[in-house]
Amino acid sequence: MNRHLASSLAAVALALTPLAASAQVAPGSELYGYLNQTVDSGSAYVGEPVSASQVHGDGISGARMYGHVAHVQRAGQGTPGRVYLTWTSVRTASGRRYAIEGRTVRAQVVTKSNAAKEAGGAVAGMILGNILGKAVGTNMGGLIGAGGGYLAAKNNRQNVTIPANSVVEVQIVSARRQG
Repeated sequence: MNRHLASSLAAVALALTPLAASAQVAPGSELYGYLNQTVDSGSAYVGEPVSASQVHGDGISGARMYGHVAHVQRAGQGTPGRVYLTWTSVRTASGRRYAIEGRTVRAQVVTKSNAAKEAGGAVAGMILGNILGKAVGTNMGGLIGAGGGYLAAKNNRQNVTIPANSVVEVQIVSARRQG
């Protein structure tokens, strides 16, 4: 390699080093923090503000991250509950502010068990099946009703909750330092 070219490349690399060192929040990096509030697919709404504290990642610790609920799908018959959080800014412990586009890649999601609903659905279906079976003159009504009640309850999905103080992992898609 040409000595002049090597010197020029070294000078450019040294000039860019302070920029790289000061870019604490960079695209592709991942940040981890504790969600400050509970978010539930049964009550959350699009645009609802969320925040995370004690955020840390590559070269950053003790930061605070802000965002909002981007999408909610309430649970129902055949529809599972879902909540999507997006992140829009980070304030580091040193006071630096970044406008970011961050997407949640992992969160501690809690879903209630559907077992009690399934058992209740089977019993209710069996009772209704017995009544209908007697009306049409068959003894199979209870069995058919129990199966139908169980399946209806099985297909009834639960809402999901991301509890306060649970860890969220966020991947930074873009970041721009604010003045």
